[in-house]
Amino acid sequence: MSLGNKIFHRTAFKRTIFFLLCDIILIALSCFLGFLLRFDGAIDPKYFPMIKAFIGLAAPLTIIFFAIERLYSISWSFISIREIIKLGRAIVLSFASLGAILFILKDHELFQGFPRSIIFISASIAFFSTGTLRFAKRIYLYGIKNNRNNNKDASKRNILIVGAGETGEKLARHIIATPNILYSLKGFIDDNPMKQGVLIHGIKVLGKIEELPKIVAQKEIKEIIIAMPSALPKTIKETVELARQAKIEKIKILPGTKEILEEKVSLSNLREISIEDLLGRDPIDIDTHAIKEYITDKIVLVTGAAGSIGSVLCEQILKFKPKKLIALDQRETALFYLKRDLNKFWKNSFLAENPLDFVLADICDKNKIDKIFNKFHPNVVFHAAAYKHVPMMEDAPDEAVKNNIFGTLNVGQTALKYNAEKFVMVSTDKAINPTSIMGASKRMCEKVCVWLNQSGGSPKWGQAPPPASSAGRSEPVPSIVPSTKFCAVRFGNVLGSQGSVVPIFQKQIEKGGPVEVTDSEMKRYFMVTAEACLLIMQAGAIGNSGEVFVLDMGKPVKILDLAREMIRLAGYKPDVDIPIVFTGIRQGEKLFEEIVTENESPTKYEKIFISHLGNNGDDMERILKEFKQALLEMDKERIKELLMSRKH
Repeated sequence: MSLGNKIFHRTAFKRTIFFLLCDIILIALSCFLGFLLRFDGAIDPKYFPMIKAFIGLAAPLTIIFFAIERLYSISWSFISIREIIKLGRAIVLSFASLGAILFILKDHELFQGFPRSIIFISASIAFFSTGTLRFAKRIYLYGIKNNRNNNKDASKRNILIVGAGETGEKLARHIIATPNILYSLKGFIDDNPMKQGVLIHGIKVLGKIEELPKIVAQKEIKEIIIAMPSALPKTIKETVELARQAKIEKIKILPGTKEILEEKVSLSNLREISIEDLLGRDPIDIDTHAIKEYITDKIVLVTGAAGSIGSVLCEQILKFKPKKLIALDQRETALFYLKRDLNKFWKNSFLAENPLDFVLADICDKNKIDKIFNKFHPNVVFHAAAYKHVPMMEDAPDEAVKNNIFGTLNVGQTALKYNAEKFVMVSTDKAINPTSIMGASKRMCEKVCVWLNQSGGSPKWGQAPPPASSAGRSEPVPSIVPSTKFCAVRFGNVLGSQGSVVPIFQKQIEKGGPVEVTDSEMKRYFMVTAEACLLIMQAGAIGNSGEVFVLDMGKPVKILDLAREMIRLAGYKPDVDIPIVFTGIRQGEKLFEEIVTENESPTKYEKIFISHLGNNGDDMERILKEFKQALLEMDKERIKELLMSRKH
């Protein structure tokens, strides 16, 4: 490739050069016209040197401020009021700076007697001319070219946008401005009474969401796009049900994220409706200020970082600008992918320096965990590492105790040793009145956290031994004053997490069925991963005395209903195209999971409660000894007996 091709082959570069050259010409012309208008078309030749000097100052100043406002990075096919404001601000700042320079140089021979009104006249012309240049492409796309394409292409799919707010407007603008697009936008629907009948880019708001079936029939709609990022799951579900009534099978949605309103909305943002959109709960209020106080500029360690909860937790923590984030996991492949994803996440974030460290380690390895704490000295620990699959732990109770209980104990006591400020453990609704080995082990983990918070733990279980005296006898052990604040967070199933029912159903549907449901009456609580992680972080902000936080998760969902909904989302009919079979409840499972008991009290945050487990006292040390002895003897039955006897 020649040097010329290397320089000019990129469209973005050529666009920048085009606008740069045009701006220089237009600014020079604006300055000249400023003089021409000021002197009623008759410029005295003595002003010619002044005009040249004026242009010589105005052009580079304006280009600099255009670059500061990033006007050369904007796609002017989608110009809006926001871009016009940026353009106006750049013009005002550049000509104001020019006025200040001319004031300083007022005694220079070139600028003696300079008419100040020329600055305002030239600035106005520059704003009009550079703005017209940038509007020209949009006028072309919206007018001549778009009408030509609409007239000659009868094969476009008629679509309807649900939501006539800012996101819907941006999406409509993108559809209208994109040449050769296969969509024909026929209208909007929105429940806001103030928007009924209003035209947005010439497209009418045709009615409310409840009128969807009628509007679909009238306009021969083939596809709908839901453009309501802040809509509640209930609203989305109602919209989907109405679309199904209208025989619309193609339903797409824009992501429900805050960021979508800050970026250019396009068709590439669209995705298919997912089960998370329909089952997601109404959002809870999160005190972000409280989270910032203990995360920002702190060193944070996440165990089990490559898991479903841990990985999203790492992303959420990064948003609060930690000084360092240590992601720890024992799974090599999962940690590899986490490293790739988080490094990409960091590059697109606001953080100047990469705060990430990735550590391959087992939480049960005392020496390795101690070295990690000694190296990084984390201020905050989020302990998400655990074995979580109920059927697997029924067959391996020794691993449940070793990893869940003693792993928690090891990380917790090491956090105490190195004076971490916070220790937040991820728990589960299966820890309430547990009937499974996994649930009972997590119940014990909660008790371990309470015990560590109250007593600091025993030196025999992870603290360094007391120093020996000159006589060879150990010195008395000083009383331990816990400096680390422990708490746990308990919640239900996370939608789409690894090994959960949602991805299992998806695979079964992809294979054509059958979809396997344990029992027709089985119910579970569900929440989205992001909400679970925010709750964990919120708990860390208010936890300081061994609390177990629980969430009012609303109504449980029937697993059978979930299976049927997922089959419909895949475009099939339940029990017709895809069969559903019942396999029976497995050992350790419940028909209904509990999330709260009678022993709860409210917190200052709505829907977040505290479960009081009581004081474990010296009994915990004896229990841990019994577990350790059973592990040494590899006595699985004894381990099960100990777990189930300590579940309350």
